[in-house]
Order: sequence, then structure tokens, then C-alpha cells
Amino acid sequence: MIRDDLYKDAEYAKSANHDEEHGREIRKKITKVTIILTLITILEVGVGIVLTRPMLGGESWSWFGIKMFYIILTVVKAAYIVLVFMHLGDERKNFRWVILAPYILFILYLLFICITESTYILDVMRAPW
Repeated sequence: MIRDDLYKDAEYAKSANHDEEHGREIRKKITKVTIILTLITILEVGVGIVLTRPMLGGESWSWFGIKMFYIILTVVKAAYIVLVFMHLGDERKNFRWVILAPYILFILYLLFICITESTYILDVMRAPW
């Protein structure tokens, strides 16, 4: 009995999904995803190394902007990971937003609660009793 996975004329070996061109496209997509995620991470780490809290003067508007920059980049990176690795990027645009929008809103809501509560606690700790 001849094994069909070793036999060159097997039916699946002629399939378009198993040719070298398709493999080249997959490797190109993997390289693109790796480069994009690496660049976003390098940008986040670089900003964290260069711009520190004492350099910006503690709790100023510029420090708040840096925190928002991190939050936005993190949400973008998470959405990109979901689009690529969960194959959501292959779906229709409306379906993508049906899946991503609730998660993005939920993350922003959690961040709002965290920032609001931490500000309240900071005000209570600074109050002269």
C-alpha cells in the first residue's frame, strides 16, 4: 500500500493551498505582523525610557498625555492582535466593529473608573485633617 502523503500525485498535493506561492504569502503576513507589533512595543518602551515622571514635572498635563499615549497604543495593539490571530481581519468591516467595539468601550470604562477612583483617593490622602 502506497502512503498518499508521500505520493507526489496525491489529490491534495495539487491543491492551491499547498503551493509555494501560498506559503510565501503566509510568511510575508507573519513577518508583517511581527514587525508591526515589534515597532509598537519599541515605541512604548522608548517613550518609557526617555520621558520619565520627574523629567515632566510630576503630575502635569504632559504626564497625563504620556499615560493616555500608552493606553491608546495598548488598545491598538490588542485590537490588532485580535484582528490577526483570531482571523477577525478576514471578516466584514461591520462584523469586526460588532466584536471589537464592546471590548474597547469596556476597557475605556475600566480605565475611567480606575483614574476617577485613584484621583479621589489621592485627594483624600492630601486633605488636611
